[in-house]
Amino acid sequence: MKLVGEDAFVAFGLSGAPGTDEFWATARTPASIPDGDGWVTLFLRRGSEAASIGFESWSEPVPLRRWGDTDCWYAEVRMPARLRVTYQFLVGDEAYADPFNPVGAGGDRSIAATPDAPAQPHWPVVGAADVLPLPRTRLRWSSERLGGRRTVRVHPAGGGGPVVLLLDGDDWLYLHPAMTAFDSAVASGEMPPVTLVFLPAKDRAAEFACRPELWEAVRDELLPLVAESGVPADPDRLVVAGQSLGGLSAMYAALEYPELVSRVACQSGSFWWTPDSVDLADPLGGPAGGAIAARLRERPDLSGLRVAFDVGEHETRMLPHCELVESLAEQAGAAVRVSRSAAEHDRAGWRHALLRDVAWALRWEGRE
Repeated sequence: MKLVGEDAFVAFGLSGAPGTDEFWATARTPASIPDGDGWVTLFLRRGSEAASIGFESWSEPVPLRRWGDTDCWYAEVRMPARLRVTYQFLVGDEAYADPFNPVGAGGDRSIAATPDAPAQPHWPVVGAADVLPLPRTRLRWSSERLGGRRTVRVHPAGGGGPVVLLLDGDDWLYLHPAMTAFDSAVASGEMPPVTLVFLPAKDRAAEFACRPELWEAVRDELLPLVAESGVPADPDRLVVAGQSLGGLSAMYAALEYPELVSRVACQSGSFWWTPDSVDLADPLGGPAGGAIAARLRERPDLSGLRVAFDVGEHETRMLPHCELVESLAEQAGAAVRVSRSAAEHDRAGWRHALLRDVAWALRWEGRE
């Protein structure tokens, strides 16, 4: 559909002539209306400069159109059923959150969800101006194996328990409030008390590739540091949670260091990865399942592994890679859980699976 006439925004629940004070006083978007098997979603921006909407992974940037000579810019975006996506407004070299959307991710991103996208209990609505709470415990980790220094934050949700190692930890601190969400899930009985360890990455491509350095450093340096911190923690019941390249690394660790990693929550693991894939024009065009599938074909004994796989249902090119790894892991004896999130390659979609799958990895069924 295309907007025509001054009443065109009424279908989206807006009133007043576009660009007037009356219009802006009640303007709230994104707003969606049904369109066949999907949705048309309206985005608004107030300003004088041309801009576009930058979506995370799901779509190419969508330009905003101006309503006449007003300060009202808009875009009607066709979205599929069941989609939650992170986006920004792009103006020149700047990127910022949508002022008309109260649901944000960090200070410069917003989250849009179609009306049929499943709810995400425990994840609070966070605006662009909100400051997310941070764990009180900070560990200064100077790693001999990885080099450099990094700050690792630790939080005992519900008083602490099994260690949940969150790869890409800074994203779960500063974009999506994992500390708050885990606290809520524990308080509701949907998860046992756990100790969150937020591990930031310095060089994702290097550290999360299928290499031993990260996991030897976690085993020999980081976990002893956590044990000495005074925060209640049980590193013998470790869950590794990773997304994208982090999911690849988590699965690699489960294969190569089973005495360390026997519980994994993996969202959209980059199972297209091979040692030479970074040099390919189309990295996802290589062999299905990449290096992890090749290792799984050797039939390692994974009878001690519990791994929950999740991938965005709109990640059409990722699905063949993930499906093969899921199948081979189960054939190798792992206890496997498979699900699909209402998302593309986006933490906004994975975050409900993160809570649910960590609980499952710990064999938690909640209160009776």
